[in-house]
Amino acid sequence: MDQQTRKAVIARAAALLATDPAAAEREAVAVRRAAPHDPNATLILAAALRRQGRAPEAIPILEALARDFPRAPPTHYELGMSLADTGRVDDAVAALKWATEIDPEYAEAWRALGAVLFDAGDARAAEAAYAEHDRALVREPHLKGAALALYRGGAEQALGILQPIVQANPGDLAAVSLLAEAHLRAGQSAAAAALLERLLEQAPDDARARFRLASALIRQQRAQEALAHLERLLALEPENPALQNLMAGALAQLGQLERAIAIYERLLQARERHAITWASYGHALRMIGRTEDAVGAYRRALALDRGLGEAYLGLANLKVAQFSDEEARVLRRLVYGAEASADERAALAFALGQALEDRSDHVGSMNAYLEGAALRRLSAPYDADAFSDWIGRSIALFDRAFFEKRAGFGAAAPDPIFIVGLPRSGSTLVEQILASHSAVEGVAELPEIGFIADRLADYPDTAAAITAEQSRALGEGYLAATSVQRQLDRAFFIDKMPNNFQFVGLIQLILPNAKIIDVRRHPMATCFSAFKQHFAEGQAFSYDLADLGRYYRDYLALMDHFDRALPGRIIRVIYEDLVEDAEAEIRRLLGACGLEFEPACLAFHETERAVRTASSAQVRQPIFREGLEQWRNFAPWLGPLQEALGPALESWRGG
Repeated sequence: MDQQTRKAVIARAAALLATDPAAAEREAVAVRRAAPHDPNATLILAAALRRQGRAPEAIPILEALARDFPRAPPTHYELGMSLADTGRVDDAVAALKWATEIDPEYAEAWRALGAVLFDAGDARAAEAAYAEHDRALVREPHLKGAALALYRGGAEQALGILQPIVQANPGDLAAVSLLAEAHLRAGQSAAAAALLERLLEQAPDDARARFRLASALIRQQRAQEALAHLERLLALEPENPALQNLMAGALAQLGQLERAIAIYERLLQARERHAITWASYGHALRMIGRTEDAVGAYRRALALDRGLGEAYLGLANLKVAQFSDEEARVLRRLVYGAEASADERAALAFALGQALEDRSDHVGSMNAYLEGAALRRLSAPYDADAFSDWIGRSIALFDRAFFEKRAGFGAAAPDPIFIVGLPRSGSTLVEQILASHSAVEGVAELPEIGFIADRLADYPDTAAAITAEQSRALGEGYLAATSVQRQLDRAFFIDKMPNNFQFVGLIQLILPNAKIIDVRRHPMATCFSAFKQHFAEGQAFSYDLADLGRYYRDYLALMDHFDRALPGRIIRVIYEDLVEDAEAEIRRLLGACGLEFEPACLAFHETERAVRTASSAQVRQPIFREGLEQWRNFAPWLGPLQEALGPALESWRGG
């Protein structure tokens, strides 16, 4: 076989590797008979053996080839893959790392390294490897700088580079894809989703874009939309653990917790060293009330990854399992060290604050909460002036005459019960009480009203132009969109999105027969409780004490306005009154909602149902007074909050 023929046979063998490795093996063997030391034929032979499930035969061939060609990345890649197939994980990682060190642009080696690390349970290192894979995939010279910034931690810098490129050339799909990823990493999931939807119109087979879109939709609580994308991806890769994990998250968001838990348990059977999966499993267990099992899952996650902020936050939110001294020490080191990212340190700081508060170390606790809030604000900016202006425009538009003129607008269904207010005001307790009634289903904090307002563009101003027909269609659209959340055959369901206080005017316009319950708690208690809570997204006002006080005042101004514009329309519940005389307040609440009294509402803590908020453990306990005055332990630091609240400290109960 002459040299030219050998080259042709080797090219043919390489092409056969993906589709017919046995044929590739035969071609490689034929070349090696003529040229026993041909490195290309040797590499193809080993690759063909591995692809036929014969990695043990491939390894000695590849080890000899690696000794002869120590700086040949494909050889070390194949060796790493073969070692991984035989369970020699540490050796596989070493080989793959060497391949990427020799050639940092070797995208496939980065992907393989990420997969091996992921299977080994090292999610943090796997994520870093996958980021390098995505960086290396960017081949376009004009995008290299943005990719380098993005995948090595500079999302804001990448946005600055990419936005002008996409504006100048919207058809540059590579730039659009990269910009979407930058938005995702900057916590701007809505912007990312819009770009990815546009990209998939042009490239519907782009699996990476579809996966990212599903992730972005779930972050926006648009799990039903995400499911369609995930089902399409899982049809192609049914055993893909990343897809299964995301599917479980979507199902949990939709309240299908038993299905989500089953997926997590299957994943953990195969990958019991996956700390992040243990943490996600813990979240799902917490929601259905399996508190002890949730604690166990979180602690299992921390045993595998001592720096996993999600597990620490899970334990902190349970409020029933104090951190050990060792866990508190680890938290302190991670929060004030340099090894974690700003986002990770923020999550860890809130958990540390809870750990120290449990120990009555109020100085250390407050310092940790302040640190977490400062870090969180870096990725969650808030414009208090803009929000106050928005509230003012809502008050100006939605007066009594506005609603009198639109009598008869909207969908007639009385099904929704909206519970509004501020986070940490006691709304989950009110939800649990009502959901203990045989006619009411507790669902979740649903984003649909906010989505409707977003689609109206420039709301509230655009609400004035909505016709009777449009208002009915919007109300029916809300009912249709939320129907997937309703799993019980009950007349009423609860939408507990606290931010919906902003949209009371819209709710009245499109769902005039829905109930609206405004839950209030002492402003110092409410605001400080919100300040020390790490929210996934959507509560950017809560990371500054002065902004919190101003936000509370804006909330009071709007709700007090609706008391005047819609007299008697809003049912008010004062958390402190509920604590002082639970039975009287519960009877009053049920009567205001048109519901007969049922004893189960008094024994709400015995009701078995999924609760998807941070208060899930507390509402499974009887009402207790201990939390009413906890904020006073931190009073020396709350001056900016008290000053910003001003007259709200006296008027918060309303008229």
